[in-house]
Amino acid sequence: MSPAPVIITVAMTGAIPRKKDSPAVPVTPTEQIESTHEAFEAGASIAHIHVRNPDESPSSDPDLFAAVQEGVRKHCPGMIVQHSTGGRGRDQKERGRCIALRPDMASLSTGSVNFAAQIYENAPQLVESLARSMLEYAVKPEIEVFDSAMLYNARTLLDRGFLKSPLHVQFVMGIPNALPARRRTLEFLVSELKDLLPDATWTGAGIGKHQLELNHWCLELGGHTRTGLEDNLRYDGTRLARSNAELVSRVAELAAQYGRRPATAAEARHLLAMT
Repeated sequence: MSPAPVIITVAMTGAIPRKKDSPAVPVTPTEQIESTHEAFEAGASIAHIHVRNPDESPSSDPDLFAAVQEGVRKHCPGMIVQHSTGGRGRDQKERGRCIALRPDMASLSTGSVNFAAQIYENAPQLVESLARSMLEYAVKPEIEVFDSAMLYNARTLLDRGFLKSPLHVQFVMGIPNALPARRRTLEFLVSELKDLLPDATWTGAGIGKHQLELNHWCLELGGHTRTGLEDNLRYDGTRLARSNAELVSRVAELAAQYGRRPATAAEARHLLAMT
């Protein structure tokens, strides 16, 4: 039997890490394009994109998103461009501005949740507004599940016509006060997904020290997976990761242990019903 493809998402920047935390974090469009290209060569087929202001704070500037999108499409042929509409450090009214750029995908959190020291607020009106924009611009959402209720909310949004099948769902685990990084929890969520949304695809992201164990679980359970400096700055307990590509390469190598291999960009598009 030939190895089954796994879609590897690289989350290269995020909203939190700064250069002072790790010099490897790319924060300018040029750095992000270069880092994404390296990750693409290492086996990533989705680029999850946040952008930063000159002071490294999170930005919603569509010009910055456009610059990264253009560079990724130029240097990483076929790679899926996925913009973040996440809310940490960004005005709610600005979070959907990147959707009009028509990226291939955009993140969509379908509810609010407590984080370690703040509420990640996604009011129903905001969620519906972002979903409508994604429909208007033919952008496929990645449903971000930080709490189990968000999975059931996605089913409701689908039933109400705000989403189109098949959905792609990401389980984000290991953020304090949100979903814990427990294998039994992931198995439960995958079981519920198959019952609620039988044609959906899924991926998992582990935060901090949980990144690698989520990579293992996702590979074993037949899902897809995410890695990158947004979620975790360390390669192991002894040192920082040298680059996003180093983290992607590790997942690509791990895949063989589970009879899998990195999906090409074309395969990722087919698996996500984007062709």
